[in-house]
Amino acid sequence: MKQVTVNIPDVKFDFIMKLFNELGINTIEIPQWQKDLVLKRIKESNENPDSLLDWDDVKDSF
Repeated sequence: MKQVTVNIPDVKFDFIMKLFNELGINTIEIPQWQKDLVLKRIKESNENPDSLLDWDDVKDSF
């Protein structure tokens, strides 16, 4: 099975969701609180890049 991400104009969203349901295509909605949390973390990391940890260093610490 393949996954596809699409950008849908707001005015077409309800139509596309109904179409997906009719076709039996599963969709996953990301709750707004999770989107907000990710955006907050991105903002914080952009404001303070020195606080970020290098992935290789973190991985090696395990």
